[in-house]
Amino acid sequence: MPATALLWFRRDLRLADNPALVRALQVCERVIPVYIHAPDEEAPWEQGAASRWWLHHSLAALDSTLRGLGSGLVITAGESLAELQRLAGLTGATHCFWNRLYDPALVPRDTRIKQALRAEGMRCESFNAGLLFEPWELSSGNREPYRVFTPFWRRCQPELPASDPHLTPGALPPLPRGIDGLSLQALGLLPRLRWDAGLAAAWHPGEAAALARAKAFLRTEAADYPERRDRPGETGTSRLSPHLHFGEIGPRQLVSIARQAGDGKGSDAFLRELGWREFAHHLLYHFPHTPQAPLDERFAGLPWRAEGTEALLGTWQRGRTGIPLVDAGMRELWETGWMHNRARMVAASLLTKNLRIPWQLGARWFWDTLVDADLANNTLGWQWTAGCGADAAPYFRVFNPVRQGERFDPDGTYVRRWCPELGALPRTYIHQPWAAPAHILGASGLSLGRDYPAPIVDLAESRREALAAWESIRG
Repeated sequence: MPATALLWFRRDLRLADNPALVRALQVCERVIPVYIHAPDEEAPWEQGAASRWWLHHSLAALDSTLRGLGSGLVITAGESLAELQRLAGLTGATHCFWNRLYDPALVPRDTRIKQALRAEGMRCESFNAGLLFEPWELSSGNREPYRVFTPFWRRCQPELPASDPHLTPGALPPLPRGIDGLSLQALGLLPRLRWDAGLAAAWHPGEAAALARAKAFLRTEAADYPERRDRPGETGTSRLSPHLHFGEIGPRQLVSIARQAGDGKGSDAFLRELGWREFAHHLLYHFPHTPQAPLDERFAGLPWRAEGTEALLGTWQRGRTGIPLVDAGMRELWETGWMHNRARMVAASLLTKNLRIPWQLGARWFWDTLVDADLANNTLGWQWTAGCGADAAPYFRVFNPVRQGERFDPDGTYVRRWCPELGALPRTYIHQPWAAPAHILGASGLSLGRDYPAPIVDLAESRREALAAWESIRG
């Protein structure tokens, strides 16, 4: 009987540069691609609604690619170990290969599965497909995990992969007969009430789209990346984050494409952003409690707002704070499942510092609404803005959304797109409509409190209150 391998897909939904696939084809005549839907095993961080939308379309794209190469994707649902055991019994599989995940709930799960399958005589191997470096490979001079980005990235740069990634195979072995999987629709990943039109208009999930986007950005757009990436009203970022999260493209591929494009400052700046992604996973692996608790333990005692939190949180979520740059970002998020990074930082600062609402509540909202919701990146970003994480922004840095808007969206292009009721305001007032004289508001057809909300918080006073809260725990 030919040697048969189960190739267990998770968040590595691609065929190029897939080390588990390469190994399976090296040692087995038959390879059975499998996806097991087991959201309960990721608790308490099961995928949010926007991520489930992306997953549906990414799995569809992967299955289409596999079929084009003579194979296909076997989809099942249930407890992962039990499903792998069932499929092994059904097909006579003697090997199981997968690419590693690093989320706190999944590391011990995968260890248990590997031990159980090996105890039954199967050969199991796992590989690194999602990171440039394993989190345990890098440590500071005192053999501790890194907690500051600059020395971490300085350590990484000389060892960035030099070899070209593995290419997509030209053909795959056909699936054995008699394997019945679920339909993709049976997983129920798409919303029942179809609110996802904005996502469909903004994104094209799948490996082919990821590779096309990476090449277009790194070969033609990256030269302006250092200057344009902070301007939310322009298309200045790569928008590769959801493709990276689902493994439709890997970081080694991006390093290779960037090097082929040249060693300009744009490529260097982009690779540095890949470094922040590596840093986020390094921190999550070594500090697995941080999705729910601050890395800086002093912040466990920070006096958050005592009352009115639920109403203020809802106003922030809906993009009705009366602060234009924040509202534009929150509306972009709801419509497209993504938000420009500058707007993310400003929105998070308003929530955690001006409104003094715990960062965990903001992180949960992002988790459910972002198509690129990634536990490592989400945790790093929120703890950075809240001031309680590794290499965090100083707590006394409270982003002023008016000045941020005037600096990075000077003409109000971003605000006018997502807050069209403000579209007729002159640029002088587009980021602070409450400061506009009555005749300017009237000429713009705008009545605060009716057409657009008045600010829900006084920026200057709330900044002072945030700093007082910090002083109470500083010692």
